[in-house]
Amino acid sequence: MAISRRQWKTVSYHLLVGLLALGMIYPILWLVASSLKPNDEIFTTAYSLIPSSLEWGNYASGWAGFAGNSFGTFFKNSFIIVVLSTIGAVCSSALVAYAFSRVPFFGRGFWFGCMMLTLMLPRDVTIIPQYIMFSELGWLQSFKPLIVPQFLGIPFFIFLIMQFIRTVPADLDEAAKIDGCSKYGIFFKVILPLIVPAMMTSAIFSFYWTWEDFIHPLLYLNQPELYPVSLALKLFLDGESLNNWGGMFAMSTLSLVPVFLIFFIFQKYIVEGISTSGLKG
Repeated sequence: MAISRRQWKTVSYHLLVGLLALGMIYPILWLVASSLKPNDEIFTTAYSLIPSSLEWGNYASGWAGFAGNSFGTFFKNSFIIVVLSTIGAVCSSALVAYAFSRVPFFGRGFWFGCMMLTLMLPRDVTIIPQYIMFSELGWLQSFKPLIVPQFLGIPFFIFLIMQFIRTVPADLDEAAKIDGCSKYGIFFKVILPLIVPAMMTSAIFSFYWTWEDFIHPLLYLNQPELYPVSLALKLFLDGESLNNWGGMFAMSTLSLVPVFLIFFIFQKYIVEGISTSGLKG
């Protein structure tokens, strides 16, 4: 039976996409396979995804941690920072976005422009001023520099939620005013239930960015018992002793589990929040 030209295009398309997907997922497969290889086999058989023997001890040695702290401590620190930072970033950004979208005040356009300008600033520009400020406040060696700034609003989330609020008809605000709602009442009773997709999208991005953040914990935390997972992983690479590559890859694999769970559980909110935030209703 002859295959039509359209069928050939379909087969070629799926084959190409499959190869690209394999190329993208290969590093993750290699990471998982390496976490189950003996330490002396990880780089000698780098191109093979099949271990000669399953070395489950890598997970035990990796979880044991170092400096008297297990990886349970590091995961706990990461979840404390991520959960509090995400709550602060999303809630504060939603309030600021509502103010810019619905509340008229003097200089609103100017302050909105200033906020948008901060999106263009490289993160490296703000590291030194922030470090000096937090040092003067006595916040070093604590989670405060990693959590408190998130409660002041994140420009990207503010802009994202603003675009979503603009899809909500202003007639709903007027109806709520007639019923006696204040500006806060309109936000909590009318706007907030309608912008859940945008807030969930912001929460997912905040979770990802905070979970994988390395530079800020490195700057502000020097005590191993305060390290998050992203910072603790680097301590497996100690130049003065034998590197525990198996343990590091095992804990790196475990560190991906929360990321995958968040994505697969809430992926519909990512699509919905982004696809509708650019529309004006």
